[in-house]
Amino acid sequence: MAEEVKSPARYTITAALPYTNGPIHIGHLAGVYVPADIYSRYLRLIGKDVAFICGSDEHGVAISMKAKKEGVTPKDVIDKYHAIIKKSFVDFGITFDNYSRTSAEVHHKTASEFFVKLYEQGDFIEETTAQLYDEEAQQFLADRFVVGTCPRCGHEEAYGDQCENCGSTLNATDLINPKSTISGAVPSLKETKHWFLPLDKYEGFLKKWILEGHKKDWKPNVYGQCKSWIDDGLKPRAVTRDLDWGIPVPVKGGEGKVLYVWFDAPIGYISSTKEWAEREGKDWEPYWKDKDTKLLHFIGKDNIVFHCIIFPSILKAHGNYILPENVPANEFLNLEGNKLSTSKNWAVWLHEYLEEFPNMQDVLRYTLTANAPETKDNDFTWKDFQARNNNELVAIFGNFINRVVVLTNKYFNGVVPNPSNFSKVDKETLAELKKYPEIISSSIERYRFREASQELMNLARLGNKYLADEEPWKVIKEDAERVQTIMFVALQIATGLAVLSEPFLPFTSKKLKRILNVSPSASCLPAGRVEGSIEWNDVSNKETLLPANHLIGKAELLYRKIEDKEIQAQLDKLEATKKANEKENKALMPQKDTITFDDFSKLDMRVGTIVAAEKMAKTKKLLVLKVDTGLDTRTIVSGIAESFAPEEIVGKRVTVLVNLAPRALRGVDSEGMILLTENSDGKLVFVNPDEDGVGNGLTIN
Repeated sequence: MAEEVKSPARYTITAALPYTNGPIHIGHLAGVYVPADIYSRYLRLIGKDVAFICGSDEHGVAISMKAKKEGVTPKDVIDKYHAIIKKSFVDFGITFDNYSRTSAEVHHKTASEFFVKLYEQGDFIEETTAQLYDEEAQQFLADRFVVGTCPRCGHEEAYGDQCENCGSTLNATDLINPKSTISGAVPSLKETKHWFLPLDKYEGFLKKWILEGHKKDWKPNVYGQCKSWIDDGLKPRAVTRDLDWGIPVPVKGGEGKVLYVWFDAPIGYISSTKEWAEREGKDWEPYWKDKDTKLLHFIGKDNIVFHCIIFPSILKAHGNYILPENVPANEFLNLEGNKLSTSKNWAVWLHEYLEEFPNMQDVLRYTLTANAPETKDNDFTWKDFQARNNNELVAIFGNFINRVVVLTNKYFNGVVPNPSNFSKVDKETLAELKKYPEIISSSIERYRFREASQELMNLARLGNKYLADEEPWKVIKEDAERVQTIMFVALQIATGLAVLSEPFLPFTSKKLKRILNVSPSASCLPAGRVEGSIEWNDVSNKETLLPANHLIGKAELLYRKIEDKEIQAQLDKLEATKKANEKENKALMPQKDTITFDDFSKLDMRVGTIVAAEKMAKTKKLLVLKVDTGLDTRTIVSGIAESFAPEEIVGKRVTVLVNLAPRALRGVDSEGMILLTENSDGKLVFVNPDEDGVGNGLTIN
């Protein structure tokens, strides 16, 4: 007989702390927060004790860089973006039990106590090392204040802590041709004292815990990255930094230094739990120290090393804390084939999305879940977003619910009818409905949220097929009693959807429960079962979900169709962003070799007027121009046909190099050159005189 797996007494679920140096975009939502919310909502629906914890990460170089760029203080930055981020999470239904911030007093105290305990236990190495220093700015350069060429992939814009091109974790001193992002200067090396966590000391523990203990249950992308780190050999890692923004190092000799953000930020989960427990009158310690607690970290792949190698080593060194049972990290989400980028504004920002698609949070949640980057990088496209909405949420889920509610109101005045004899199809359909909680649970508990969302949609398909096969709109004419049973069965499926959709489509679930006149579930409200509510396991266990004679409400559309013009507007917006980036990043042509005045004086440039123009036969690029140079009217062949129509440039005043040696092009002698350049949009423009009264033939000096 197999040994029974003991169910955890409680769950502590953490979601990566977002940096408060900008708002939240769809990559954050898809990679971390929607999966974590689905899991937390599901656990509450099955009656589990859950602490879903997060907060704003408000220390570190990213904040300082943003403050310098905007000409404000770091506190101005964190206060601004903390409010924006927190509101976005609320707007999208992310049900954190507590959303804190690392600037809070409870966090400073908790992180400082952690550092002091490890310091007093002798867990740190104190070393004086050479760090990059900006002589112009007169400060040491934290990792994100340094950019250079990645030594591993050759990417020329790698940061001092990580190359965003190949994902390698770096030290600033590893970079080739480093430069300061503050002044642009080439940094020098200067000695400074710091404390290091000797990760090599924990290699044996990590091998046993991860490589042996979690080979079968951790996602391959997470396990593989951990194995690579451990196999390469771990090295001591600094836990302090020379910076003026953060938690001051709380020991002698730490003046002018702060805790490195990667050290203090994960401890933010613990301080946020303390804050929640104090507010709710709970004891926080079991959620972090009791072996009957299941700890889970939801993160993106760029945080795997911190949550699987470094933070567990810190917890192990402390000695009193449990370790994460799983770290179901996702890969990255791209946008229309390109990497999401905050700095380049290549993103779909959540606050902007809600302005353009009001009350459509669930459409985005569903699309991001159905296309989540669970095991490899994935791509968000606006066309897929439209298709998911129109072809699945509207045509399958919404269509089924609408038909059920409309027909119940039409035939039975909104009262759930009494069923009579159940046919074989009725019994099979109801039996199928009862299987779905376990099917969806299995996917959720294995962190396969994409799969789970599609199983939910399969339940809606079951309902649609049942109605299409049974055709109550036809049967009503000859057998009204049969229609009572058909609609009763359909209403049970609709109620099952109202319950099982709640982790994925919380706004839809709430609306559907209101239409069906069903109480909200416990996961939507404070802990504890709500009178009259239907919970997850009820869908399998209860004989009837929606009893006969129960009165439902009127039909409301759950989703609306998204039109092509709305999608085109989003694509146009991204295209404008792309052009703006190209314009900003366009490199100027380097200066050519120096010439003497005598060289320049040989050039004879004159003002002229184009008097005729025509396309050269059998070419795409060439126009044959007749140009009045004031000296004569001559033929000039110019490769501008893709930029100008012949008729639009006749009469155009231009600058002509008239003493260029003639050259035969496709059998036509070209006797000069028209001067052109490109504007900021990359379009060819003529270099010509602005002043009126400048006649043809006048020289350009």
